[in-house]
Amino acid sequence: MATLRALECLVAVADVGSITEAARLLHSSQPAVSQQIAALERETRTPLLRREPRGVSLTPAGRSAVADARRAIDAAAAAVRSARAAGQAEGGSLRLVCAQSLTVPLLAPVIRAWHRRHPQVVIGIREAVTPDGLFDGGEVDVWVLPGPMDGGFPSTVVAEEEIVLTAPRDHRLAGRSSVTLAEIDGEDLVHFAPDNSLSSWLDRSLGAAGLRLKPVLRTSVTSAAPQLAAAGLGIAISPVSAVSAGFPGVVRSFSPRWSRQVVAVTPGEPDPLAARFIADLRARGVRVPRDVRNQLEAGRGQP
Repeated sequence: MATLRALECLVAVADVGSITEAARLLHSSQPAVSQQIAALERETRTPLLRREPRGVSLTPAGRSAVADARRAIDAAAAAVRSARAAGQAEGGSLRLVCAQSLTVPLLAPVIRAWHRRHPQVVIGIREAVTPDGLFDGGEVDVWVLPGPMDGGFPSTVVAEEEIVLTAPRDHRLAGRSSVTLAEIDGEDLVHFAPDNSLSSWLDRSLGAAGLRLKPVLRTSVTSAAPQLAAAGLGIAISPVSAVSAGFPGVVRSFSPRWSRQVVAVTPGEPDPLAARFIADLRARGVRVPRDVRNQLEAGRGQP
C-alpha cells in the first residue's frame, strides 16, 4: 500500500521537476525522496518518472498517479481538519441517546446553546423509555440516563434531580409542607406503564419502603403522570423534571428529601467533543420551572 509520504514526494517532484528541489520543498534529503519514489514504482510495477539531463518528468503512468495522489493528500488534510474541528467543537457530529424524561429539561437547553455557539456540529438525538432501549440501535457517542450506571462504561454525574409528589389542589396532602412516604400508603397512584423504566424503579422503591399504593392508571409518557394526578385521578411520584411550567396541581417534596442522579455515559473514554458536551450538561443541570420551584420552596418554608 502506497504511503502518504510517497504520494507527497511524487506530487512535489511533479510540481518542481526535480528530485533535489522536491527534497528541499519537503524539508527532506534527496536520497530519502528517491527512495520514496522507488518504493512507489515497485508498488505500481511501472516507472513513474523519466530521468532527464536537467531534472525529471512524469511518465504517462506518473501523470495518471499524480491526479489521484493530489486527491489523497487533500483528503488526508481534510481528515485532520475535521478531527481538529470536532475536538474544538467547530465541526463533526454528536450522537445522543437519552431517557425520555430528560430530553426537554436537561438536553434541550444545552443543544439550543450549541446550535448558537457551535453551528457546524451536527447533533442527533434518540429517546428511549427503557434502559434496554438506550443501548440498542447503532453507534452512540453519549447516553444520558438516570444513574448509577453499571456495566463498565465511563460515566459522569451531570445532575441530581429531586423526586416529588404531585396531586390535585384539593388532595388531603395538599396543605402539607412536605410528605413522608408513610403518609402516602394506600393512596391511588397514577403509575407508569411497564415500557417506561420508571415503572419498575418506582415499584422497587415503594416495595423497599413497605408501601402498597393502588395503581388506577398507567402512562408511558413520564410528563403525563403529574398532569393526570393534577386532574384528580390520584397522586403521582416522579422526577421533578416531569413537572412542566404552569402545573395546575400541587408539588411537594418528600421528607427526607428523595433524589436521583443523572449520568452521562460514553462507550469509551469521551473524545474532546463528547467531553465538552458532557461538561455543558453538568454546568446546566436540571432546571426546574420557576412556579414549580416556588411551590417546593414555599412548602419547605412552612412551619
